[in-house]
Amino acid sequence: MRIGAHVDPTDPLAEATARNAEAVQFFLADPQGWKTPKPREDADRLRAADVDLYVHAPYVINVATLNNRIRIPSRKLLLGHASAAAAVGARGLIVHGGHVNAGDDLAVGFDNWRKTFAYAADSGGFGLPVLIENTAGGENACARHLDALARLWDVLGDHEVGFCLDTCHAFAGGEELLGLVDRVKAITGRIDLIHANNSKGAFNSGQDRHDNLTGGTIDPELLVTVIRAAGAPVVVETPGGVEGQRADIAFLREQLGRTA
Repeated sequence: MRIGAHVDPTDPLAEATARNAEAVQFFLADPQGWKTPKPREDADRLRAADVDLYVHAPYVINVATLNNRIRIPSRKLLLGHASAAAAVGARGLIVHGGHVNAGDDLAVGFDNWRKTFAYAADSGGFGLPVLIENTAGGENACARHLDALARLWDVLGDHEVGFCLDTCHAFAGGEELLGLVDRVKAITGRIDLIHANNSKGAFNSGQDRHDNLTGGTIDPELLVTVIRAAGAPVVVETPGGVEGQRADIAFLREQLGRTA
């Protein structure tokens, strides 16, 4: 179980060293923008590093929506980020599950996800695993509640798709953490990455507000139980910069009985 953190993209390997991290996650472009990533000058160094790399797709991507002005650019941007992530040797590209607007048929949103993978296949494929992440809020979300996640996986069954479980999102989204790993794996068959975050918001608040692992409203022991059960690589997306994340990584290693 490799443990790391979401870091500034300028020099991810230096950020990993500062945190004593075995993995890093970062953006390749503005997370609130629509620009395709430029090739990185340090791509060779990133590919050769003994650090597991994960790339998070921009937050603006929503391939589920019925709004053509967002859905179609989202498909293209997701494919562009996948290509750029593969070029630096990333192990996965994480993307939020997305949503449809109020009054729209959620079934169409699920089918739009299917069309996204079909679109990528027609273009030669994503080139690395795409990991769909559960989200904290929204009543029309494709991956907030497990019943919606099951419907999403039903339509993506013919495609190679992975899953990223965010502990804050699950808790704030209204899913009980005890036994969550088994319930998720019964749907997806896999958990490829854990976003290990405590939550500033209350249970089922719908608030995507991360806290450090020993703070927040989730019992830290319960977080460790979920992470241990998942047995997947871990990325903390917690506040406090280098010191805060370094402490969270050290806490996890201690609780899981392992060293760097």
